[in-house]
Amino acid sequence: MPNRSFLQDFNKGLWQENPVSRQLLGMCSTLAITNALINGVAMGLAVSFVLIFSALLVSLLRKIIPNQVRIASYIVVIATFVTMADRFLAASFPAISKSLGPYVPLIVVNCIILGRAEAFASKNTVGRSLVDALGMCLGYILALLILSSIREILGSGTWLGYRVLGTWFEPWIIMILPPGAFITLGLLIAFANQIERKIKLRR
Repeated sequence: MPNRSFLQDFNKGLWQENPVSRQLLGMCSTLAITNALINGVAMGLAVSFVLIFSALLVSLLRKIIPNQVRIASYIVVIATFVTMADRFLAASFPAISKSLGPYVPLIVVNCIILGRAEAFASKNTVGRSLVDALGMCLGYILALLILSSIREILGSGTWLGYRVLGTWFEPWIIMILPPGAFITLGLLIAFANQIERKIKLRR
């Protein structure tokens, strides 16, 4: 039973409670930075770093933090890891850091991280919190990879900067602009809902 519970905690982030396609959390950064795959990868890894380590620390301190200041305490923990991620990107990958702009510091108020800290890590063991965070991270990264791949291929004709469509292809500029983000996200959500509907019908 414990193994099954851990597996359920992990799997729900991939589909049932996917932060992007099911819960619609962290939409600001998701829509803003997915015009290129490298940006999606960088943001996904930055959010994953913050989510995993903040979940571990919140779970470790859950019995020590007074209930009255729990949200403020979670934000301090999250802000610490966000600062580490932001400074690392700025020092090691300045071009990517510049492309992401203010959206890395804004991870502090990302609903995915604060939501998992409040809803799960503060109520469960370190092991379960880690598994939950890993599942949510993988689900978030997969969603960003899909969105940014579609937008970069159709908007620029490239994938990770490499041209994948010939010179015959006229890039759809709208796909790398804000409207393209909403269009692609809407199609992804519609596709996820259609799959969910078919799964329910089979059951």
